[in-house]
Amino acid sequence: MADPFRIRPATLADATRLAELERSCFSDPWSDSAIREALGMPGALALVAEVSDRIVSYCLSRRVLVSAEVLTIGTEGGARRLGIARRIMEELIDRLVAEGVEEIWLEVRESNQGALQLYHALGFRPAGMRRAYYRSPTEDALVLRLALSEGA
Repeated sequence: MADPFRIRPATLADATRLAELERSCFSDPWSDSAIREALGMPGALALVAEVSDRIVSYCLSRRVLVSAEVLTIGTEGGARRLGIARRIMEELIDRLVAEGVEEIWLEVRESNQGALQLYHALGFRPAGMRRAYYRSPTEDALVLRLALSEGA
């Protein structure tokens, strides 16, 4: 059965919508200008998921040599728990593997059990902690790593 959404690369034209989603998803969101900057940086890979031509989920990442980092990912409230974030992460992983990436890193709020379950199911494993990393409210970040090759 086909997904009820379409995943495609994000463009600078999507930045305003991504900033709206970021504000609706997070208490300490990225600014519009930070999103624009991330979309334009070398090694950037950003994906969006659309339902009926409306962006409902996004993921921003960057690659440096054989490592990549998920910078931010979010899904609007009404589109959560439908498998969209999982599919966008799977697509991101596939594209990064095709670019020669051997490992992917990310940070997640310690209390974000839904995200932690998703990342664990995708193969991410704990690699560290950043104390008081998040603001509004202050919270530790768990650092997770996905090894994509034997030597990574």
